[in-house]
Amino acid sequence: MLERIVPPGELLFASDYHRGATRHRGKALGGDGIRERITDFITWANQEAVRHGLTSELIPPDPAGPVTPVRFRRSLAWHIARQPGGLVALAIQYGHLRTVLDTDVAGGYGTRSRRGIHDLIDIETALTTADTAADLHERYSRGEGVSGPAARQALHQASTAHRFEGTTVKANFARKYLSRDGTVLYDNPHALLLCRYKRDLALCERTAGNDAPALDRCVAGCGNMVRTDLHAQELRARADNLTRQATHQPQPIARRLLAAADRLRVLADTHDRTRITSQNPHT
Repeated sequence: MLERIVPPGELLFASDYHRGATRHRGKALGGDGIRERITDFITWANQEAVRHGLTSELIPPDPAGPVTPVRFRRSLAWHIARQPGGLVALAIQYGHLRTVLDTDVAGGYGTRSRRGIHDLIDIETALTTADTAADLHERYSRGEGVSGPAARQALHQASTAHRFEGTTVKANFARKYLSRDGTVLYDNPHALLLCRYKRDLALCERTAGNDAPALDRCVAGCGNMVRTDLHAQELRARADNLTRQATHQPQPIARRLLAAADRLRVLADTHDRTRITSQNPHT
């Protein structure tokens, strides 16, 4: 929506194109301007909710005080950190060049003295891995099947995983939680699998001492892999989509798309053949 409001190449929050921003012409909106716009939006949303009789959609007064831009930092990071490659994406989003320089790709070059963004990433990663373990445990308990080399170990970890509901997670605790080799479960929606990361089995990353998987470089056949029935369904849906694309492509590209679709269906069939369930755990 912001890209549609401002011309191509402009700042998303360019003062020249946003209502009421008269003090910062040629620049981005300042903190005061953004706070005013947030307040105006809440007022407008509540008026619309009342007008349409949707009182359950009213935005209540925030007990923590006015909603300011800095409070969106954690909300935005929550979504970004739950994607493969989230570290780099966060660095780009927040403009923290130090974060990029601190990654393993850069060989650790750069100081880690400013830990704000790193703490945020550690906390969000710990929370999302705990959510992933809880979700796997619930799915298995409801009868969903699980397969893969690390399926049984992942189920054991999921059944005993730490829950963070109602607790404040500190950065030091999050780092210790994530460093437990072989006990942390990561979701990789792009590869349609879960990763029960154990360092010496990981095919994605051979760097000694790395405590996290490289989810953007997931390798088929890795001993850390886990799949659920939902993943198998999504594999087949993705295969069907590739098959549809192939009908509109030149023959060489179509052949590659069809071959990729066949590989996805084989993965789904393998899951169906080897899956274990809570009703039949010894398959």
